[in-house]
Amino acid sequence: MTRSLGAAVAALLLFALAACSGLPMTGPVNPGIEPGEEPPTPDFFYLPEGPQPGASPEDIVRGFIEAGTGPADNWATARLFLSTSLAEAWDPTAGVTIDDRGDRTYADPTTNQVSLTVEADATVSAAGAYETGGSGVTMLDFRLAQRDDGEWRITEAPDGIVLGTDQFPNVYGEYSLMYFDPSWTYLVPDVRWFPTINAPTWISDALVGGSPSPWLAEAVVSAIPESVTLSRPSVPVSGGVADIDLSPSALGLEQDGVDRIYTQLQASLASAGVTDVRLTADSTPLSADTVSVRSTRVATSPLVLTAEGFGFLSGDELTPIEGLSSAMTQVDAAAVQVAPDRDAAAVRTSGGAVVRVTADGEVLLVDERAGLLDPTIDPRGYVWSVPAQNPGALQATGEDGVPLEISEAFPEAAELAAFAVSRDGARLAAIVSSNGRSGIWVAGIVRDADGAPLRLTDPFELGPITGSGLSLAWLDDTTVAAVTRSGTDLTLVEQVVGGAAVSGAAPSGTVSVAGANTDATVRLRSDEGLLYVRRGANWEQTASEILVLATQQGSPAGP
Repeated sequence: MTRSLGAAVAALLLFALAACSGLPMTGPVNPGIEPGEEPPTPDFFYLPEGPQPGASPEDIVRGFIEAGTGPADNWATARLFLSTSLAEAWDPTAGVTIDDRGDRTYADPTTNQVSLTVEADATVSAAGAYETGGSGVTMLDFRLAQRDDGEWRITEAPDGIVLGTDQFPNVYGEYSLMYFDPSWTYLVPDVRWFPTINAPTWISDALVGGSPSPWLAEAVVSAIPESVTLSRPSVPVSGGVADIDLSPSALGLEQDGVDRIYTQLQASLASAGVTDVRLTADSTPLSADTVSVRSTRVATSPLVLTAEGFGFLSGDELTPIEGLSSAMTQVDAAAVQVAPDRDAAAVRTSGGAVVRVTADGEVLLVDERAGLLDPTIDPRGYVWSVPAQNPGALQATGEDGVPLEISEAFPEAAELAAFAVSRDGARLAAIVSSNGRSGIWVAGIVRDADGAPLRLTDPFELGPITGSGLSLAWLDDTTVAAVTRSGTDLTLVEQVVGGAAVSGAAPSGTVSVAGANTDATVRLRSDEGLLYVRRGANWEQTASEILVLATQQGSPAGP
């Protein structure tokens, strides 16, 4: 009791000192959260307890599971619950099972065996890949033995850890491994989850020594050859600068290859708060510069069609797009997506056909099959179209007007409700119905040497949805949004591509969604032409009489 009381007092003093040291005495005044907005999740680390004297076998297993919240020193606290031999062999990084702690069930089949039943809400693989649903109900078996001093320790345990849904965000963080599209024009994020402790090391190891997620691998490229590895087991960070020492083989790379490696590492580590990277190979400094990549940012003003015309809406003013806005008067548009250079748009007309509208005034028929979904246009200028009831009939039509059949498109899908190509052109997301259930799926786009799309990779289900899908759009590079209907309830689902989803009620009559530059910027249009934008936790109407809420695939490249 004395030891526990002392530990508690020490923890309180440490917390108080940490709070005082973080209190700013100078600097600018920063705005607080909006009224009604949820405060951010606080940053803190769990400090799990080690084994307690006289603990029963079940107590030891419970303590071991809770110690999974402490990744410090390679889960040193959790290893205290294990026998000496198992403590050396146990691999906590084999994966994470994420569950509701309240649903866990412990059972003691025998004196030296304890079973834990968990129902996985999601899992994280050894590579940091997040998957919703996981393996369902799983029984984890633990065997224990008594030491000479009478204390129980675990002698057999499955690799990996179990974290509650409330614990997971404070132990693991979301990070984006950056790859290039095959044309080396865009950076494409591959979201992974790693312990927040020593995150730069986890990220660097996964990028240099690993590979893209299976569903994305054929759609992206890495500048890091297999022959190049990390020469040190850790990546120290000082003053925001990460020191990364590569294997000697990096010394023989061409300069453009080194620059691209530097760019990938710098962009990937930025999600862990790293501001710069210092590269060496076998302790020899490598000179490197960031290569130029195209931004996927879009204009902050909504792009809309009204009775006055087509353009960017700011207050009551509509700013047209040169050439394209006047060309849009030639079609009765029901849905519009504009290409990055704003020189063309994919349009579904009120009659159901898909056309390409160009800034020089041309309107080219792309597809007139029945039941077409709202089209999407990629950075290469291909207009994608597909009938809702025939997902396998997906096609992409280039500027030459020749449609290309996209093979292996959602082979298990019965129906699509909406779809969209990402702004980098490497991924395609869709609301898919398959085997009586609906969800948001994503697949990589495989292209030939000239950038023409050939096929989709095996799709990956990001997460289920309730009801039917109405609209889908990329909010930014890592998040897609879907509007769904279940009875009279309308829901906005914001799904991280490689993470969890957040759902909330959408305004009455919502029929379409568009994003901007972060997942915090979402715009919705109702069937009555009302335009909504999210302010904190609430929806604010900002305009009316909107005929079409268009989506943007980027912005024109700078000079």
